[in-house]
Amino acid sequence: MSDPTRTSQSTRHATGPAGAAARTPATAVAPTLRRPLAAAFRLLLSAAALAGLVLATLSTPSPAHLVASFTAQTALALALASAWSAHRAWTGRHPVSPRVSGAVLSYVCLAALLHHVLPHFLPAAPPTAFALPAAAPGAAGTGALARALLLAVVPLAALADWLLLTAPRGFRLRHVWQWPAYPLLYLCFALTLPAATGAPSPHLATALAAALTACLLPLIALAIDQVRPSPRLHNNRISPTGISPLK
Repeated sequence: MSDPTRTSQSTRHATGPAGAAARTPATAVAPTLRRPLAAAFRLLLSAAALAGLVLATLSTPSPAHLVASFTAQTALALALASAWSAHRAWTGRHPVSPRVSGAVLSYVCLAALLHHVLPHFLPAAPPTAFALPAAAPGAAGTGALARALLLAVVPLAALADWLLLTAPRGFRLRHVWQWPAYPLLYLCFALTLPAATGAPSPHLATALAAALTACLLPLIALAIDQVRPSPRLHNNRISPTGISPLK
């Protein structure tokens, strides 16, 4: 059996093309590919989410209830994930896993859909813990701006980031069963401990609509991800190309 140490030493001291190739750093063979436009966009996305959270904190009479709301939690998760993705894109490191980025995307889109679409189907349903707490009487304008950022600007920007700056076919079938876990657990929390969120317990129809949406969104995202074209911004891509088909 050959000695690995002796083999390594012989490679290190080898001459000629083979020895030069063995001593060549990996970064020289595969140069770092930085993505400044993707990094800038994700940094702005993170800043928008944080700005919305700050405005929501200033407008709500109960910061504790804000922390317990689904919208605030997902906005914070998006801000952290986008900032980390911006750092990795700027330094040319491997992008954040689609498992993480897709989960955060589905959560912020779920909050936006429940805010904008659910009232049209259930107009009599009261706001639940999935929504932001009501603004204080003297801070209606600040609260409206916070909602515009967290429930319109940030979800749309996150969708644009996914569609324009990531390679397709990064999502996997197993992600579809993993992503709804957090919204469903949160729904159970809101049903059993409504006092902790400051919002009334969701009606049965509201709870079923939230659960169904949480389960359907990952399926829709997976289907779109399998057929959408590859972005043309090759130098600013934040996900690797050549990903294998659906598993």
